[in-house]
This record gives sequence, structure tokens and C-alpha cells, in this order.
Amino acid sequence: MASGKSKYFIAGIVPYIIWGTMSVPLRNIKGFSPQEILYYRIFVSIIMVWATILLFRRAALKKDYTFLASLDKAKQIKLVLLTLLASFLITGNWFTYIYAVNSVSLKAAAFAYMVCPLLTALCGFVILKEQLTRAKVIAIGIAFVSIALLATGSLHEVLWAVLIASFYAVYVIVLKVIQHVDKFNFLGIQLILSGLMMLPMYLTNAAHFPTDTFFWSHIFLIAVVFTIIPLFLNAYALLGMPSSALGILIYLNPIVAFTVAFFYFKEQIDLHQLFAYLLLLLSIVIFNAHLIKSVINKKQ
Repeated sequence: MASGKSKYFIAGIVPYIIWGTMSVPLRNIKGFSPQEILYYRIFVSIIMVWATILLFRRAALKKDYTFLASLDKAKQIKLVLLTLLASFLITGNWFTYIYAVNSVSLKAAAFAYMVCPLLTALCGFVILKEQLTRAKVIAIGIAFVSIALLATGSLHEVLWAVLIASFYAVYVIVLKVIQHVDKFNFLGIQLILSGLMMLPMYLTNAAHFPTDTFFWSHIFLIAVVFTIIPLFLNAYALLGMPSSALGILIYLNPIVAFTVAFFYFKEQIDLHQLFAYLLLLLSIVIFNAHLIKSVINKKQ
């Protein structure tokens, strides 16, 4: 069993590997609009998370309610506002990512998660006062060189990538600020708020209720494997890792996405792009060298 910091490190890695393969189910249901995919992704996730909470986690829910009631008015308002902000940010990230995969390009979606770690590490340093060692600064510098090599696409793709990255980078920082609440229960509240944000659009613009079994099988897959599991692990990892460290692990997402695009979707890759992705991998190793050592030492 992993213990100490290693369990947080593993929990931090897994979501980005999962999200890196998300283009596969999204491309399979490309015929449906990004809004429609997002509506049902959120609604199905709400049902499944709250069924789990009400059946198996009522004690944890009661504990969170007691904690919230014990806070003074100012802290209650702060927690509510942060929760609303987190829900808005992750909803914005989901929509822009789905749109980019199916309507812009896979490269734009992958590029977003190259920009994101830099924004997350920067926000962690500026907002949360997290310290960056010389090795971490070097790792970020290497990552920046890699991004510069890959930023050869259109301005349209770059702008979409920056938008996607901004939503998620700030979301990670907000999660880091929110403490002392059960992460699975928080995910349930977050999903409800996301659903409420999307409900007016759904009621006014949604197409006919889909009956395609293929569509629903993919929606359930996206809800469980690509939403509930990685979001919970992501929030759990932040309990034991600085947001800058978790932020740099986001680079696993575009590396996996690149692999999927190259081997599964047969997209072309040139030598300078391959070199840039290898630089990204190097930056991850350097940035997380101490965490990687702790994982290896625990297993010895």
C-alpha cells in the first residue's frame, strides 16, 4: 500500500492520465452538440454521486453539515462563494474542452493542458504564497520552451487553449483554498451547482431527448470514468500536495492526449513536436523529483 505523500502523488497522476484519453469517447459522439454532451454528463453525474452519498455516506454528509453550521457568518459566506466559483470554473472548463475536441482541434485541447500548469504554478506562487525551488523554476522553464516549440498553430487554437487552461488553473487554486470538507460530498454540491447553471440553457435550447443507446453508454462512461473518479482523486491529491506540484502533473494530460492522437486517431507528428513532448516529460520528472523518490523509497 502506498503511504505518506506517495498516495497523494499517485492520486494526482491518475486523473490526468484518464483525462488524456477523453478524446476517444468524445469523438465517438461527435454528432451531438457540445452543449448536449455537457448537459447529460452533468445530470448523470449528479444522479450517480448523490445516490452514492445518500446510500453510503450519510454520516460524512451530516459531519459536513455540522461543520458548516459551526462556522461564523463570514466564513460560511466565503465557503459558499468559493464553492460557486469552483462550480462555474469547472463547468466552463468542461464546455470549452468538449467544444475544442469536436469543433476546433485535438491539438488545441492538448495545448490547453500545456499552458495550464504554468498558470497553476504561477497562481499558487502569487495567491497561495507557495515556494518554488530552483529545480521547480528550471522545470517550468523547460516546460515553457516546450510550449513555445508547440505554439505554431493558429491564433484561434491558441486562444481556445488559453481559455480552457485558465478555467482549470484557477479551479485548482480554489480547491486548494477550500479545506475541512469531505471531498466527495463537495463534488456532489459542485455538480448540483453546475447542473443549475446549465439548466436554463437546457430548458431553452436542448434538442429532443436522445434515445440512442450508443450515446447513453458513452455519457455514463464519461460521467463515471472521466468525471466522478478523476475529480475526486484530484481533490484528494490537493490534501497532500501543493497546487504547483499538482499543476505540473497536468502535463501528463497532453502527453497522453498526444499518444492517443498519434496512435489511435493517426494524426501526423513531426520531429520538433516529438522533441517538445519529450521536454514536457522531462519537466514533470524534474518538478516532482522529490515526490517520485518518496514513492520509490516506499516501495523498496
